[in-house]
Amino acid sequence: MVAKTASLTQKERMANILFKIDAVKFGVFKLSSGKASPYYIDLRVIPSFPDAFHEICESYAQYITSEIGVKKFGRIAAIPLAGIPFASQIAYNLKKPFLYVRKDIQLQGRERRVEGVLVSGDKVLLIDDLLTTGLTLKKASDAVRAEGGVVTEAVVFLDREEGGRQVLEKSGIKLHSLLKISEMANTLYEIGAIDEENLKTILKQVKKH
Repeated sequence: MVAKTASLTQKERMANILFKIDAVKFGVFKLSSGKASPYYIDLRVIPSFPDAFHEICESYAQYITSEIGVKKFGRIAAIPLAGIPFASQIAYNLKKPFLYVRKDIQLQGRERRVEGVLVSGDKVLLIDDLLTTGLTLKKASDAVRAEGGVVTEAVVFLDREEGGRQVLEKSGIKLHSLLKISEMANTLYEIGAIDEENLKTILKQVKKH
């Protein structure tokens, strides 16, 4: 019971951090996937708040160590652009080699999509900030696999619970998330940070999927 309570406390703290740095916004937004959403989570602002950034990166590292195990992978790969600040710091904290996956193939030099040292057979842990459809992470895993890397697991800070987890599972990737959007919404509602209408707005978006 102690471990569960500690875990819940950490989730509450992370949800509160997002609210305090104004990372949660309501309105009409078009996501990078092209989908419309009645709310937006801007995790790109986190590195602009050193204390919040430090705590979230520490939470990533602790989660990876306890839930996955540092011996399960040899390298950490980031998903551009938002995932790079988190993944580079986490790789440093865990003393793992850092890679990042380009959106497109570089047309000069090595003409590769994966930047950094990757040897065929290397086990690579993918890290991103946010998961919606899962397609960005899937494309990144395809790029790593095409260059010989082995990808079986990925970690994100926040899962919007809109089908991305299932997309990754079909590609043989187990998704880990530090926080789910439903958990965040319920926590913010309980502490009075958002009202019932905003809570329903988020949960309704989840139920669509």
